[in-house]
Amino acid sequence: MPSPPDDATVKRLRRAHQHAAGLLSVEVEHAETWGWEGKSVSKPVAGNLWLRLASSRAEKAAGSSWDGPEMAEKAIPFGVPRPRLHTVHQWIDGAFAYRAELYDQFRGAPVSKGPLPPETLHLPDSWWASLRSALAVVSVVPTARVAVRQERLRWAMPQFLGTDVNTDVPEWTTAHADIQWSNLVGPELSILDWERWGLAPLGYDEATLYISSLAVPEVAKQVWKLFGSVLDSPAGRFSQLVVASEYVQGMQRNNNLELEAPLRELIARLLE
Repeated sequence: MPSPPDDATVKRLRRAHQHAAGLLSVEVEHAETWGWEGKSVSKPVAGNLWLRLASSRAEKAAGSSWDGPEMAEKAIPFGVPRPRLHTVHQWIDGAFAYRAELYDQFRGAPVSKGPLPPETLHLPDSWWASLRSALAVVSVVPTARVAVRQERLRWAMPQFLGTDVNTDVPEWTTAHADIQWSNLVGPELSILDWERWGLAPLGYDEATLYISSLAVPEVAKQVWKLFGSVLDSPAGRFSQLVVASEYVQGMQRNNNLELEAPLRELIARLLE
């Protein structure tokens, strides 16, 4: 899992989390989980619940990523396995906005502590079948939310793929938009973190999972076996390039460097 942020942010978010627990009249436990770049902190709650506290600069506390979980609870069919969201409470304190979300606790544990898979992965066939079914259901959910913007692709794909490529999305669909291994629970599937969900290129979720697995070839083979028909289609190959450009950009900030060699090979094959 991501590490806690700087001391000042830790103190601020812990204080806000305690405030949220009081507002919602719940009793939290001591264990805590930090979100990416210290933007959230979560703790288990008595009664098999989970309290997540997200924070943002007040002027940025709007848009799809801020209300994503609440909109997902309303729009995504109940058959898609995920922790159910019960209550949302938000407020502004000075320069920061806060959003408290009370969920059911999920069974099991995230498959990985980060976006890439562990070296050994033991998941039942039913888990893989459930994942394929869940992404298929999500893909046809009507929404006006946008997870991947065409304007950004026009800038990012040539910038990070190092070549002039066609950046026009061939086909749009609804996606979770962050299907990587720390957001997937096993051995019984549950899908976490619905902040970003919305419209994306067809095959975007499948491409995200596949590319995040490239450093562990056996896992990448499993993903391809499940989603190869999507990934090897023209739309799926385009989505692989989209996701590849995102990972290359992240590598410039020293993220997921173990993917660099296999990712460069994949990009070369896709651009042939």
